[in-house]
Amino acid sequence: MRILPGLDRHSWRTEALSGITLAAIAIPLNIGYAQIAGLPPTAGLYSLIVPGVLFALLASSRQLVASPDAAAAALVGSSLAGLATAGSASYVQLALAQALVGAVVFALCAVLKLGFLANFLSAPILVGFVGGLALDILLSQVAKMLGVKVDSGDEFIPRLGELFAGLGTVNVWSVCLAAGSVVILIVGRRFRAVPWALVVLVVTTLVLVVFRLDDAGVSVLGNVPAGPPTFTWPQISWHQWVQVLPSAVALTLVAMAEGLLVARRYAEKHDLPDDANRDLFAFAAANLGSGLTGGFTVGSSASRTAAMDQTGSRTQLPALVAAVLTLLVVCFGTALLQDIPSPAIGAIVAVAVVPLLGIRDFARLWRLRRFEFAIAAVCFLGALLLGPIIGVVIAFVLSLINVIRSAANPPVDVLVPDGEPVDVFRAARDGSVTSAPGVIVLRFAGPLFFGNAQLFASAVRSSVTAGTAAGAHAIVLDCGAVTAIDTTAADVAAEAFAWARENGVEVAFSRARASTKAELEHFDLVGESRFFTSNRAAVAALGR
Repeated sequence: MRILPGLDRHSWRTEALSGITLAAIAIPLNIGYAQIAGLPPTAGLYSLIVPGVLFALLASSRQLVASPDAAAAALVGSSLAGLATAGSASYVQLALAQALVGAVVFALCAVLKLGFLANFLSAPILVGFVGGLALDILLSQVAKMLGVKVDSGDEFIPRLGELFAGLGTVNVWSVCLAAGSVVILIVGRRFRAVPWALVVLVVTTLVLVVFRLDDAGVSVLGNVPAGPPTFTWPQISWHQWVQVLPSAVALTLVAMAEGLLVARRYAEKHDLPDDANRDLFAFAAANLGSGLTGGFTVGSSASRTAAMDQTGSRTQLPALVAAVLTLLVVCFGTALLQDIPSPAIGAIVAVAVVPLLGIRDFARLWRLRRFEFAIAAVCFLGALLLGPIIGVVIAFVLSLINVIRSAANPPVDVLVPDGEPVDVFRAARDGSVTSAPGVIVLRFAGPLFFGNAQLFASAVRSSVTAGTAAGAHAIVLDCGAVTAIDTTAADVAAEAFAWARENGVEVAFSRARASTKAELEHFDLVGESRFFTSNRAAVAALGR
């Protein structure tokens, strides 16, 4: 396994400069994400050092940036809020344990090659789930920007009420700093080469110090302990380990779905290698490093990965450079962080999470497929109102329902030579089920299992009933899309075939792959039926 594949003497300069850009983006964001998670700023910074190095050295993806993101931070904060007071020593210990449990789950997924599970969180489900978390985060950041205090441990609706109730206590200087920050960040998008988040932190901190705005009620980040990450182990009971297990699994599933999706997208874009199970192992190592060195759960950052792609980076060297620069900050530069205004951090995080609301994605789903829009909306409301853990459960249940719904209702068509396939039930109503004189060619487009067995039987009975009235004496089952048959479906199919034969209709099979033919024979569904390599051959042999 080559370390930092893709790095050579021609690309190292671009990659190193990209690392400086990554550090400038990640340091302020991770401070904000640590606050969302209810953790000290150092937890966000430590999550960039050892975890970043481990992921960079072990991952197959050359571009994916591993780091806590907004969704992970919100999950950490909401899942631990009921177990300990945010920011307390016990709360920090639980966050470390959560990362370590996540490491174990990631490792198990890697060993068992379960990367395919990420595919069960479809795009609409991720849009809804992440959008709900984003709105929850946005509420907290708006409160910071206005200088209004809300209880971070409350659910969304109570916090929304606290925000409105506190509008009379809005701090004008906080609003001015936040508004200026937002303007800089939005206008600065036209000049992507500049790390505007870092610019905002520097400028607003200077303004606060020069004009002593902290005396006017503007809250600041406060004291940030200096020093490198050190080895630690969560000092909690076994009962508390069990308490963090569900949230750790939920965090892992969300991080896995987002991370593998982003990694695959950029690997395909630039024709680079991609090994999902190796990346899962890298995530396991990153979370192990984070849990042992004072960080919190590490996932992937789509926005930072996109930023690195725009700088021309095609290796993991930027993550190593960012880790070194962050280490320098925590060792020698923490005094520069304590006067950072909270409204500026709120503005940086708010601008970063607004795209995660998925407004355009919701509009697109509404336009293209209303059912998937409804799935996204349910996931959005579940994550927002019921909490992210329940939101993840809802997301997976809806995903499974969607998969089962699709598998249970595959297209069943009558095939017409040189014509468009026609739905069998519509063809039966119209009395036009024969594909050629005396022959019905029926295509079942999916595996035959207990969930769609009755649909298959109904299709056979409907087509035979309508076909015999038109003089049909044979039905050919196109098995090209039948990839599997289970016992329940085999029993139902056997009854349908026997019924067809009793009505004087011969049953034949076409385009059956070797494995499908073996299953048909294994379940004793063949009898005297013939197999044909194509539908045309079947029609030629069976037609009048």
